[in-house]
Amino acid sequence: MPKHRVEITKTAESDLREIFHYIAADNEEAANRLVSEIERQIDSLERYPLRCPVIPESPELGKEYRHIIYGQYRTVFRIDGTRVFILRILHSARLLSLKLFER
Repeated sequence: MPKHRVEITKTAESDLREIFHYIAADNEEAANRLVSEIERQIDSLERYPLRCPVIPESPELGKEYRHIIYGQYRTVFRIDGTRVFILRILHSARLLSLKLFER
């Protein structure tokens, strides 16, 4: 099976740091576990990005974005050929808009 190249945007890296710091304020061990699992899921996209569903907001955003969910967080990405771009890592209660991708 072909491998995809996964690229994480600076915005997504910042999202992950913010999530870690928010959770670590109460429980650093839980924050480490959460971030490790999200990173594991991101790594798995090298081989299986199409297993993830297209997000419901895709028609309104005008592009096909997919997501992978872990707990209350979802990692939003798009596939371009053999490249996977991790765009955002957000709490699932947040609604997506194009403005979230313009940062």
